[in-house]
Parts: sequence; C-alpha cells; structure tokens
Amino acid sequence: MDLGIESVLVAGRGPAACRVIAACSGLGIKAIAVHSAAERQARHVRLADDAVELGPAPAAESYLAVDRIVEAARRSGASAVLPVPPALAGNARLAAAVTTVGLTWVGPDAEVLERLGGDGVEPASEHGFLAWVTDDGLRFLTPVSRDRAAGIARVSWTPEPEELPAAVHRLKDVGWRGLVTVGISSGGELAEVAAGFSLDMAVLERAHGVDAVELALRSGSPRAARAAEPEPAAQSAAVAVQLRSTLPPGTAGRVSGRLPDSLSDDLVAVSGYGPGDRLDGWYDALLSTVSARAEDTATAARAIGRVLADLPDVGVPHDGAEICAVLDRLADGSPTPGG
Repeated sequence: MDLGIESVLVAGRGPAACRVIAACSGLGIKAIAVHSAAERQARHVRLADDAVELGPAPAAESYLAVDRIVEAARRSGASAVLPVPPALAGNARLAAAVTTVGLTWVGPDAEVLERLGGDGVEPASEHGFLAWVTDDGLRFLTPVSRDRAAGIARVSWTPEPEELPAAVHRLKDVGWRGLVTVGISSGGELAEVAAGFSLDMAVLERAHGVDAVELALRSGSPRAARAAEPEPAAQSAAVAVQLRSTLPPGTAGRVSGRLPDSLSDDLVAVSGYGPGDRLDGWYDALLSTVSARAEDTATAARAIGRVLADLPDVGVPHDGAEICAVLDRLADGSPTPGG
C-alpha cells in the first residue's frame, strides 16, 4: 500500500513506540527512532530502521524537547514526524515547527490543537470515546470506559452502547483530522480531547480490526486520503491493559524474563523491553500493553487475565495482580469495586 510517505520519525519511546515502528515496517515505511543518551540500546531503537539521539537522559532535554525532535527529523531525512504520546501529539508548538521546516506532521493541525488540545493531556475521565476523524466525519467511533481506582487508567474497555454528547460530531467541523481520544465529564460534556497513541487506542484497534498507525498516516498524507478507506471487521467487544513496573520513582531495574509480545490477531501484546534490557529511572516504567477482542467484554478480559496469570518472573516488580483484579471484575460483569 502506497501511503505517499517514505520515512517517518517516530517521536516517542516504550511499548507504544515499538508498536508504531512495527506497523511502519509492515506498511513498507522506513521507521526512524529517537532516543536519549540513556536509551541507546532500547527496544524501540533496535526495532527501527535507523535512530537519532536527542540529548541527555531527562525527558525535557530529549524526548519532549521540541527543537531537538525537529532537528532530528531534518538530520535523519525523514519525510514525516509521527508523535506517539499525547504529550507530543497534542503539542501545538511541535506541530507548527514540523510543518514550518517542510515536513509532514501526522496529527491535527497546530491551530486546531491550540483550540482543543495543545497541552498534551491524556484523557483521564472514566468514560469517553475514540474515533478516526476524516473529511466525511467520524469513523470507527468507539465508546470506552476506564478503570480509575488507582488514579492511573491501566484498564480500558468497550462499555454497553450509550448515547454520546452532540459535541462529538463537531470535531470534524472545527478541523480535527486523525485519531482522537476524548474524555466525557460526569455532566455529559467533552472533558479532554487528545491526539496520540494512548492505551485506549488499542481498544479501537481490537474493536474494529483496524491498524491505528495506518489510519494516522492516512490522515497525514493527501495521497493516502484519496485512496479507499480500510473496511472494518464486524465490531467486537475489546479490552486493553497496561502492565507497569512498580519500582519506586527514580529507581532503575533490569528485565530478566520475557514480557508478553505478539500473540495473535485477537489477542495482541506489545512490550517495550526484552530480557536484559534496563529500566531507566528517568522514565515512566510502562512494560507492556495487552489488548483483546471477543464476543463480549467478559471473554476479552478473561483472555488477557490468562496472559498475565501465566507471566513468569520478569525481574522487576509490576502491577499485574492489581490489573488482574480489575479484569476479574470485568469478567464477572462488575467493572468497579462493589459494582
């Protein structure tokens, strides 16, 4: 498939960057990773076709440094920049800087981000929705619920069908194009609007059987926009989880066992680390994401639960037990404690 993009600078790290890089490879697009001085041998760097060092270990001086990301894209010869985390994908300054130097920004325009995003906040509301926004409207619209018991959205799933706010359909009219993750307030209004590859995006992928990376790249390429849009599979229930290390903040560790990775079309795992890899204390210790599709949420939750229950010792402590507790509630039809 010719998406009109030859090479992409993948701005991000961890499991999400690994997922994007692998998808680019499958699409025949050269993937260029970025990394800090502390992560020259990180898994996302090893998976990429090429890599560029951004700067010292602190994220503000490397992974989140707008000027360094743009300069890395120019040095690498990339034709496009694909931001991975919401902190970059929602950064209006980065979007403007990329387009100013003549490169393709794979995300909403800078002026749209200024109005609706721009702060890079990942939606934290208990309820929300996901979609791919095109000139024709919202495609692959997917309601989503999130577990907020621990203050971090570690588990997301498709709830029972519910009516969405009317403002949902105004995203197209205000110029948003590409993937979107939205939080809905308790009052039924739009609370957060974010770009990028959050945990929730795996819910959209499993629910509809589509590749979110391909959708994002299509939005960034005029040539691809004229091609036939992908046809979704029959919509299914979906669940996605994040497995995180529970090492104290600032503490480094080393992965000694194999994390979940590449299971099947209906049960997908993406790890940010392999055996022997170092977890650097500078960064968010997100180890792996696992997502599943099934005929109902309970079945999808059980499938992921089996993966985590069979997880061997990986060398660092993690929150698998807490995630399995949420999955058990989903499997029993009670997603919230006491529900």
